[in-house]
Amino acid sequence: MNEATNIPEPHIPEPHPVDGREAFTRAFRRHAAGVAVITTRTPDGLPAGFTATSLASLAAVPPLVTFNMAQVSSAWPAMTVGNHVAIHMLGTRSMHHAERMAAARDLRFEGEHWHEGLHGVPILGGVTAWMLGTIIDVHPVHDNAVIVAQIETGQLGDEDEALLYHERSYMRPRAL
Repeated sequence: MNEATNIPEPHIPEPHPVDGREAFTRAFRRHAAGVAVITTRTPDGLPAGFTATSLASLAAVPPLVTFNMAQVSSAWPAMTVGNHVAIHMLGTRSMHHAERMAAARDLRFEGEHWHEGLHGVPILGGVTAWMLGTIIDVHPVHDNAVIVAQIETGQLGDEDEALLYHERSYMRPRAL
């Protein structure tokens, strides 16, 4: 450890690289990501949602976001151009939403943790921010997809500490 900066010395990589899938899995476990929940309505009108760590801003003008998902997700049938989605940013106080939306799908909307918003899209309570958008493009890639949505409206919630997903756990960032 460097005494002056309190920063650990760089680690020398092991001399034996692993295959691509293992390298990918190991690397992304170490890559901290913000946590969001995407909600929508399925074609038959049922609420659907999932936890996402792939949310990214694409453009400010027009306001565009992207997120990724597996085509085996119960929300996949709702990912059609023209359908509406709500994107919820989570903080440490709303971590329960991430856990609920990653659990059994028939339990995700039981209870009073959400209300029906514009276009009937489920809006979760107690999040740091939410945005409502329209899906404008879907790019299937193997068994997954990149979804592009244009944001129409949104609202800030109470400030909270950031919620990160890192090494298969939810956590808050710590200052250096």
